[in-house]
Amino acid sequence: MAKTLNELAADLKVYLIELQSDAHNKGNLRPERYNNLTLKMNIAANPNPHVQLYVGMSAAEFELKTGEKTDGSLGPDERYVIRWLEKPNTLVELRSCWARIEKNRGRVADKFQV
Repeated sequence: MAKTLNELAADLKVYLIELQSDAHNKGNLRPERYNNLTLKMNIAANPNPHVQLYVGMSAAEFELKTGEKTDGSLGPDERYVIRWLEKPNTLVELRSCWARIEKNRGRVADKFQV
């Protein structure tokens, strides 16, 4: 079964913490920074397949066809997010979420973040 945006956000959170938890970064790592990490897809504002990532006060938008950033900045976390997007199934899962949101567009019962 395909993952939801919340499950993908949790996967990204774990991935970011794992990448930064080596011996050299232990002092600088603040895992609580990622507690409010969210992924959103706003089909009404932008009909092109995209995902918006929010980490702390930073926000960026990525295209789902290529994984390229189209707007915003995530600061130093951006390079890790790009690596996560380049993982084999990440864009496939995000495209699947987009398809579900597009299919259920306008329905109140949709539990995905829109």
